[in-house]
Formats: sequence, structure tokens, C-alpha cells
Amino acid sequence: MRETGDVRIVPVLLGATETPGRVHRAPGGRLSLRTPNRLEVHDRAAFLAGVRAPVDALDLPPGAHAGPAPGGGFVVAEAARVRAVAPDGTTRWELPHDTWHGGHRPPRAPGAPAPDPSGRLVAVAVPTLLPEEEVAARAVAVQDGPPRRGHGHDRLLLLDAGTGTVRAEQPVAAVAGALALEWHAGGALLAASFWTAWYGWAGYWAEPSDGGLRTLGVAADRHEVVGFVPGSSRVVTLRRAEWMAVDDDRYELALHDARATAGAVASPVASLDLNDLSWDAENDDFGSAHVLDGSHLLVTADWVPREGPLEHTHWLLSADTLRPLGRLRYPCPVDDTVTPLGDGTWLTRDGDRLRHWRLGEGSPRSWSGHGAAAAGGAAGRAAELLGAAHAARAGAGAPLPAAERYDVDRVWARCLAALGPGAAATAFARGEAHDPKRLPAALPADA
Repeated sequence: MRETGDVRIVPVLLGATETPGRVHRAPGGRLSLRTPNRLEVHDRAAFLAGVRAPVDALDLPPGAHAGPAPGGGFVVAEAARVRAVAPDGTTRWELPHDTWHGGHRPPRAPGAPAPDPSGRLVAVAVPTLLPEEEVAARAVAVQDGPPRRGHGHDRLLLLDAGTGTVRAEQPVAAVAGALALEWHAGGALLAASFWTAWYGWAGYWAEPSDGGLRTLGVAADRHEVVGFVPGSSRVVTLRRAEWMAVDDDRYELALHDARATAGAVASPVASLDLNDLSWDAENDDFGSAHVLDGSHLLVTADWVPREGPLEHTHWLLSADTLRPLGRLRYPCPVDDTVTPLGDGTWLTRDGDRLRHWRLGEGSPRSWSGHGAAAAGGAAGRAAELLGAAHAARAGAGAPLPAAERYDVDRVWARCLAALGPGAAATAFARGEAHDPKRLPAALPADA
């Protein structure tokens, strides 16, 4: 797999602007800008052009997190309440709850609420403070200073966006120090990830229904849900090496069908050991994964090249197979901050400098050459290309990497379905017999 790192993909720069703070995609094609105690919402085109004229803004108390609402205003999570704020700054409703744990710091909410795309529901997590007599028996003790307090499992709530009424409630296996909530673009699915100290991430995906909140899948151990693939029910999860156990040195990306299971630990339809991308697996670190569009994922890493200093690098992967397509080669510095904008473009940061990018017309797609041939009906050509690639790898002593097996198996299954076993095997053998140096000219144009 490491040779994929030699495939350099040059993105197209669309523009640049200067701003401090964290930028995220917001409802209605807008952007949100979070600075230490303030959240602003901006028109996307104006913001990227350098205009700083927020269409909505909210000053936040220390330790609070907020999410912009689709119809304007915000939903705010604070230390002991969740509240909805109208565009004029007035509070629409308030939901008090137990005080969040804070460790050695003042209590604070671990993450922002998530209004659904329709503006009807709000997903939010709240803590569970247990009575003193139950603390020793079943709580996770959190040292907040005297008196000692204990917390049970956090709860994931669905609230009515107009009134704050609890519509559904689901306990989760976490006492969260961080969390991330994200809705599918259609609003029919919700992804929730919770990070607990010494336990790592726990990820879920669920659907709201008349009966409450139905858990459809549970991510594998220590996997965080990083997003939905547009136009599908697929969900992407990421496991980071957190070095909390003897075997906790693995970075892994997984792809799931969110509707394939109901309430169980989900089996991925594809997975990738990210250490296969590393020249130095003991020193390379993978930071985050992002869904760019229905065809591409972007993974950030601190990469130790064969020569030269450590560098931030961004990998481009197939969104339907997790097959690595290559490394993005930017013409300017970037760090590990990436903001996908939902249309295949994304932002990178270098200090306070934000740059806006898209893939070029000639960038690799999620299908390999033989996959595209099979998808287009040229099954015979695809089978020959598979045979030629197999022979070339065998001759070079480079077997097929495990992370590419899913893609190859899927293409071969299409070849078998289109040609039948006999004809597919014959085409594969023709490919094996081709001279690799003359391969493009030797293969026919169609099956």
C-alpha cells in the first residue's frame, strides 16, 4: 500500500482568506465561526471572499457549546442546561439537567447540540448524576472536588426544536468528556460519538421514530463516527491509536451500511488498516477523517517521509471501498485542520490563513480503471485488466494489499455476473499473458 503515497494528487485552489477561530459548515449553505466565547454565522460566499458581516451571532458563557438552528438562532449546551436562543437573543425554551462533570475544571458541556436539517428536532446529550448511595455500586466516579460525585451513563435526547420537550431518550455507554453529533443530510439518521477518559470513543447510529430513538448500529471498539456518505446510508468510522492498552496501537477506518444491522455491533462492508499507509507505523499518526462527497474521503496524518522532516499530509480515499487513491500535494503549507463544505470542496488552515480547494478534473475517482470498465459494461476488458495486474504483481513480488481486496473482489464479482465463470476466467488468463510494457495498447477497447 505504501506505493500509493507516491501518487500525488494536486488540488485546485479556489481562494483564500484570513480568520482566527474554527470554521464549520452550517445549515442553509452558510458557515459558522467559533472564537473562544462567541459563535457567528456567515454567508458562505461572502465569508470566503473576506467579508466579515455575520448574519447571526451569539456570545457564549465559558464552557458552553452551541449549534446554529436551520431557521435562525442557536441551540446552546451549558453546564446544567440546554436552551434555544432566537435570532433576537431571547431564550425560546430551557431544559435544565444534572451538572456536567468537569474533572479538575469547572463543569462544562462536552459538545454542541445538533438541530436536524428540517428544524423539527434537536439531538443533545445530558449527564446522569447518581444519588450518593449508588455511587460506589454503579457509577463512574469523577473527581470534581469535594463532595465526591458519581455519574452514570450519559443519555442521548431528542428534543422538540420548538418547545424543548423530550421526544425520545436513550442511555449510552459513556461518561463523555467529548462528543460529536451529526445528522444525515435527509434527517432520517443520527450519528453520535462519545469519548470517555481511559475508555476512548464509542460510536452509534440511530433513527428517530414514533416509538422513540431506535439504535441501528454500534461501531467497533473505540471507533468514532466521522460522517455519512452523501446519497447513501453508509457511515464512516475511525479508530485512533490511543496507547491505553498493550494492543492499542492501531489506526483503522471502517465503512458500514447504517441500515444493515439493528442494535448490534456492526460488521463493516470495508475496512482499512491506516498503518498500511505508513512508511514508519510506529511514528506516523493519523488525526481525522472527513467525507468530501459521495466518492471521496480525506484523512489527515502526521507523516514521516523516507527523507526530510515530519510533515502534515492529507490522503484521498475512495468513499465506496476505502481504497487509497493517493496523497494530496498542496502548493502551500497546510496543517491537520480540514473543513468539508458538503459539495466536494474543503478548507485547510495554515495559521490564520484559510484556503478553499477542490479536486481537479483528472483526479482519481473511487473506481479504479478496471472497476470503471466493469461499471460501464466492458466486463471482458475489466477481467483482462485484473489478470494483467495480477501477473504484474506476481512478477514484481508484490501481492495484493489487504486493503484493496474488497475493491478487486467486487469488480471480479461483476465480471462473473456479466460473463459467466468460463468466459471471465478466459479473459483473466488473456490479461495474465499480456506484456505489461504494452498493456494499454494490447487490450481491446471493449468486451
